[in-house]
Amino acid sequence: MEAELPVEPQSLKKLSFKSLKRALDLFSPLHGHFPPPDPESKKIRMSHKLNTEYGGVKDTATSNAKAAAQSKAQQASASSNALALPGPESSMDPQKGVLNKDIVVGPTIQSSGSTDNGFPGKSTAVIPARGSSERNFSTSAIMERVPSKWPRPVWHAPWKNYRVISGHLGWVRSVAVDPSNSWFCTGSADRTIKIWDLASGRLKLTLTGHIEQIRGLAASPKHTYMFSAGDDKQVKCWDLEQNKVIRSYHGHLSGVYCLAVHPTIDILLTGGRDSVCRVWDIRSKMQIHALSGHDNTVCSVFTRPTDPQVITGSHDTTIKFWDLRYGKTMATLTHHKKSVRAMALHPKEDCFASASAENIKKFSLPRGEFMHNMLSQQKTIINAMAVNEEGVLATGGDNGSMWFWDWRSGHNFQQDQTIVQPGMYLPQIG
Repeated sequence: MEAELPVEPQSLKKLSFKSLKRALDLFSPLHGHFPPPDPESKKIRMSHKLNTEYGGVKDTATSNAKAAAQSKAQQASASSNALALPGPESSMDPQKGVLNKDIVVGPTIQSSGSTDNGFPGKSTAVIPARGSSERNFSTSAIMERVPSKWPRPVWHAPWKNYRVISGHLGWVRSVAVDPSNSWFCTGSADRTIKIWDLASGRLKLTLTGHIEQIRGLAASPKHTYMFSAGDDKQVKCWDLEQNKVIRSYHGHLSGVYCLAVHPTIDILLTGGRDSVCRVWDIRSKMQIHALSGHDNTVCSVFTRPTDPQVITGSHDTTIKFWDLRYGKTMATLTHHKKSVRAMALHPKEDCFASASAENIKKFSLPRGEFMHNMLSQQKTIINAMAVNEEGVLATGGDNGSMWFWDWRSGHNFQQDQTIVQPGMYLPQIG
């Protein structure tokens, strides 16, 4: 037996370099080159792609090619009676100085003797004109643009402060204007009612009788009566010819926050912190109805000659329509999320607005359908609002702000901030 040759020991580094050299000799000539494509696999891949991605349109191209020859004669006859429609761009090309015609509308004759709708005769076809392939045609050029249904705001003259009248020693909680526009009255936290001349702004009379702040005032359109209500649970009827109280209406269990006089019937409506709106006979002082249904303070009420004749707003965020004949609820509006502290009825239109801390909403009458929100937010507690015949809505906020709105569109066209009067201490500023 031949003796085995001794193996020369080699280091690990030398062995690794030898293995790397063999790999480089094997693969370095083909480094960076892709293997040649297999024709059979490419054919299978293209067939699969045609069936999955273009299965719905591969037959259409064949049918369109066959129909192209048939449509040439129809296009030639239709071009004489065609009407060109302008595209979305200018009809005159500034670079070429020629008129661009993108679409031609004209009558065509069906080869089968019938239209697409199944009726024989001619039909109107939309066919591309010469030069239409130079740029893409937009369908917005031939589509009728639908105008916006939102009404445009009406211009109103800006409002300015005409006169500042001072005389009360506390917050002025309520204001009422005589229907004849000769005087107006104010009720204050100093427990007095002051009557002022509307033209000159001079004080005419001061009435006392309440023992708490006065929350509501109303002037009768039929009699020389004025009604007042306050936190002392009292509702008083004043005869302005004698300048004294002639009737008092007792029944509320807590402070009375609002009141309204019916325009055609001798009844008075009052709402208060006992969550009830009470209906009174003005002459007999008898309570006709106690409209209960709210869960919190009734802080706003107005009345109208036709149903619903009584509408109330409450701190429970709801607005209720009442049937005055039976004293029952006709409808409840739950659109607000916060207390409804003020409402205003339009003097001519069958609609009203209601205000809370988040926004002002507008409703139609008599069904109470929601119309729209005002387009801005006053971002404060709105305590008072009024609307005139010219369509101007004015709102007064708890922070002293006064905003003026266009009634029809809900656009806020003016914002004012009341100036703190001299002599007012900090809690009265708001």
